[in-house]
Amino acid sequence: MTRHTNSTRRKLAIATWAAPREGLIYGSLSIDTTEAQRYIDYLRDESGLRVSITHLVGKALALGLKASPGLNGRIHRGRFIPFEEVAFAFLVALEDGGDLAKVKVERAEEKTVVEITKQLDAEAQRLRAGKDDQFNKSKGLLRLLPTWILRPIIHLTGKIASGYGWNIPALGIEAFPFGSAVLTSVGMFGIEVGYAPPTPWAHVPVYAAICAIRDEPVAVDGQVVIRPMLTLTATLDHRFIDGMDAAKFAKTIRRVLEKPWELDGLEQAPYG
Repeated sequence: MTRHTNSTRRKLAIATWAAPREGLIYGSLSIDTTEAQRYIDYLRDESGLRVSITHLVGKALALGLKASPGLNGRIHRGRFIPFEEVAFAFLVALEDGGDLAKVKVERAEEKTVVEITKQLDAEAQRLRAGKDDQFNKSKGLLRLLPTWILRPIIHLTGKIASGYGWNIPALGIEAFPFGSAVLTSVGMFGIEVGYAPPTPWAHVPVYAAICAIRDEPVAVDGQVVIRPMLTLTATLDHRFIDGMDAAKFAKTIRRVLEKPWELDGLEQAPYG
């Protein structure tokens, strides 16, 4: 029996999923990160922070949601209800990967990559130090209850939080805790391609995964060159979006990652 057999994440997974019934769209992008890595190095030098590809992808995801408003909302009582602002959640690994927590970024379309980095790093440190009261309340409940009781409870709290948007701090319930998307990084584990599974009680239309960056041969101006290529994957709820909107979403994300200097109003790097 391994140490993670009865982890809260394992119990939550058992209580969450049954056989899939909803329509889903799976997609992936292969991104040349040459300029993205230069931009990240530039931000590190300017800010002194450990900016990473995860933070830049978070910004790209936010702008993708803004460009595809059909994804930026929720379905409640059979109707699509749009959000006025863009919010999404990073998943953060705790206890050597034994548990997961989330960091929600609100008004993400307005924040810079550096601002997103500051927020994610600060909140991740607080979570790992056990200083997030709301997370501690929900985690305590997960540890105490068996999975057959957890299943109806998490679906009910999901409806309350993500459907109705009720905020009940005493119970550890936060209104719209995941925003419109969940972003996770699996590349740190060496996974080259992977898709995040939808979480039914989260009521989120987008689940994106950052996979590993690998040196690969690509064609550039008729020549074969080696470039650092990143695979991004997404699982989309088909009720929110069709193929045309999905293409707009993907195009925006690609542009941000391949031309990140445009975030600062530049056409190229401010140095040679």
